Amino acid sequence: MDLSFTPEEQAFRAEVQRFLADKVPARLTAKVRDGKHLGKADLQAWHALLNDQGWLASHWPEQYGGPGWNTVQKFIFDHECALAYAPRTIPFGVNMLGPVLIKYGNEAQKQHWLPRILSGADWWCQGYSEPGAGSDLASVKTSAVRSGDHYIVNGQKTWTTLGQHANMIFCLVRTDRDVKPQEGISFLLIDMATPGVDVRPIITLDGEHEVNEVFFTDVKVPVDNLVGQENRGWTCAKYLLTYERTNIAGVGFSDAALARLKVIAAKTLKNGQPLARDPLFAARLARVEIDLENMKTTNMRVIMAVAGGGVPGAESSMLKIRGTEIRQELTALTRRAMGPYALPFIQEALEEGYDQPAVGPEEAASASAQYFNNRKLSIFGGSNEIQKNIISKMILGL
Repeated sequence: MDLSFTPEEQAFRAEVQRFLADKVPARLTAKVRDGKHLGKADLQAWHALLNDQGWLASHWPEQYGGPGWNTVQKFIFDHECALAYAPRTIPFGVNMLGPVLIKYGNEAQKQHWLPRILSGADWWCQGYSEPGAGSDLASVKTSAVRSGDHYIVNGQKTWTTLGQHANMIFCLVRTDRDVKPQEGISFLLIDMATPGVDVRPIITLDGEHEVNEVFFTDVKVPVDNLVGQENRGWTCAKYLLTYERTNIAGVGFSDAALARLKVIAAKTLKNGQPLARDPLFAARLARVEIDLENMKTTNMRVIMAVAGGGVPGAESSMLKIRGTEIRQELTALTRRAMGPYALPFIQEALEEGYDQPAVGPEEAASASAQYFNNRKLSIFGGSNEIQKNIISKMILGL
């Protein structure tokens, strides 16, 4: 199998690099590089920039506004964006709900919701996890009871990322309790402004308000907002998760983090010598770089196989496990390189416009925040423990 890019793919890569260099504001790339907080306006600006370029909905068919890219082009774009410290695209509307609507939505739903996703008129969040249903999504208890032309929704969702900004949420709800768990779930679109919807913040270890709890109390949702068939939402849920796990290995993010870590190790002194020369630190740095190079090869093999018509199997789970472990190790080494400066950090130092003198190296302010935030990588999108079970079933038949 040839794992190198074709001349056409190399030309596309150069086009993406030119776009990122010419169009992405330096203010945004600096915030991403330095671990600063990205506000709603920053994320909306990136969304609009990609939409104007026609590159926002990379997974959508051209007839619905997608660029018509193949698997390799999608990988190249995501990888180059990470290397250039471009903001991440908020995935819930574009990368997750959009493909579900295209495959399972009716024509009226496609005509209404897809243009609003592209324009940014709607900011979507995901209502999957519940306090008693995380990796085991079939255990969801949030109920939706049919009442005329509406469903009445009651229950709770948790870990709702950026729900404080959203005006819409797509939810898995229980519409039948008398059948097998997977057979009684429906996929529902809910307006967050509906009476009875209550969003409460969850402040994480790094001091961030990134996730939320969402409570539903007698919330009326039009039946027209049901995607697919009633009690057949599990099919939509599984299909959406294939898109949530897209690029979850994060090769580009790891490449960028490794390059930054090498710069830090070269300029940080320990006993009068660069940290990069410390035998123990150098050994861990070398190990994570070797692991990353191995994963990149495996990732390219999967991408080329899919481009040739293949379907990834256990390889997706392998990449998820190794990719998240590598990203966690890189943030752990970055925090270690900062030494005592990484222990306390001033929350305001991560905000744009903070102009007080830095305490220690400039990278110290975000080192702990990124380390703690990346603990979630091995949990979301299907925990690594669940992925190991998938691998054992698919390869060993256990």
